[in-house]
Amino acid sequence: MQQLSQQISRLPQIPRAPRRPAPIDLGIRPRICVIKLATLGDLLLATPALHALRDRYPEATIDILTTPASAELLRDSQLVRRIYTLDKYAFDTPRQLLKELRPTFASSGLIARLRKEGYDAALFLHHLTLARSRVKAWALLRAIAAHRSFGLDNGWGRFLDVRVPDNGFGIRHEAEYALEIARAAGADVGHASHPLRAADLGWYDLDDRTSRPGAGPPLVAVHPGSGSYSYARRWSAENYAELAAALHREYGARILLVRGTEEQELEQKMRKTLFNPAWIESSVGETFHLLARRLSECALFVGNDSFPMHMAALVGIPTVGVFGPSNHQAWGPYRPDAPREVYVVRRSDLACSPCFYRGHSLGMPEGCPPRNCLTDLPVERVLWPARRLLDRHGFHPATSALRG
Repeated sequence: MQQLSQQISRLPQIPRAPRRPAPIDLGIRPRICVIKLATLGDLLLATPALHALRDRYPEATIDILTTPASAELLRDSQLVRRIYTLDKYAFDTPRQLLKELRPTFASSGLIARLRKEGYDAALFLHHLTLARSRVKAWALLRAIAAHRSFGLDNGWGRFLDVRVPDNGFGIRHEAEYALEIARAAGADVGHASHPLRAADLGWYDLDDRTSRPGAGPPLVAVHPGSGSYSYARRWSAENYAELAAALHREYGARILLVRGTEEQELEQKMRKTLFNPAWIESSVGETFHLLARRLSECALFVGNDSFPMHMAALVGIPTVGVFGPSNHQAWGPYRPDAPREVYVVRRSDLACSPCFYRGHSLGMPEGCPPRNCLTDLPVERVLWPARRLLDRHGFHPATSALRG
């Protein structure tokens, strides 16, 4: 036993996360670079932190470094001055990191432009989960050469100047982790004071709710897709068809089928299952602003963990998020100002759920082969919160159908 204890004591210890740092005042006109090399949903969840920084430093220069595919989301935003882009997926292997990072920076002139800005602070809004993530973070921050670097530290972030504790995926919502980094940089991030806002994207024509309760049959947005990152997040199109049929039967609901251009097969499955009814219309390939406008006309959104789900929360409509392998506590619909307006439906009885982005581990992005967390999730479990939210906003069943 003593020999075993000695062997255990020699094992490398997992570094500990730091204590919560005291906020740092960056001055009257700081120059700030925010790094969020993210997909659309994750970039949208970073906007409360951008809002908090702009509130705290109204005369600041705030720039953002993000991916080319997501940059369009912030095109009209007044929160940032300039949008820089970098394809993070070009550096996802050690070989790419070693051979392509420096030439790409040099050929694009990105290093020179970022260094020339002379930033007072660089805020890195990512976890340091994988070794390659830590290398990319170190390389980017070294390239930018800001006076101070801020970021999440799970014990591997000693290269950061200001280290915000990272206690694992889901201990805080991803929007709240970003807000914590903004707090460390001096921003005021009081409870529920920074929800998602359409105005933060420059979409001032959108109200929180343009739909009015009880004004005819409800328009319900349904998104059976999940984006391209992980198809394992999808509840089946057949289940969504059954859900849509029930809402139409009970409430006379019209269905707005939201999908990306790569999700045509899901629409075809739903329409085939329902014999292509006239009460389903599609929203395909619209600009982000037009998608938000269409969602704002809806009485309810029901969909998987995805960008459209976060857009529904942005425009303030009641939202039901269907979660399987992914972490609902990290990426659930973010409505800190109105938590009763969102529901998360998941198999809470499974000890293995969530199975990716859990603790400090990436886990299994494609889930397990059976995916019982979604395949065994009955339609009635999703219908119940949908009915509850519709009833709360003045939409009542058009039939005397049995209610669960």
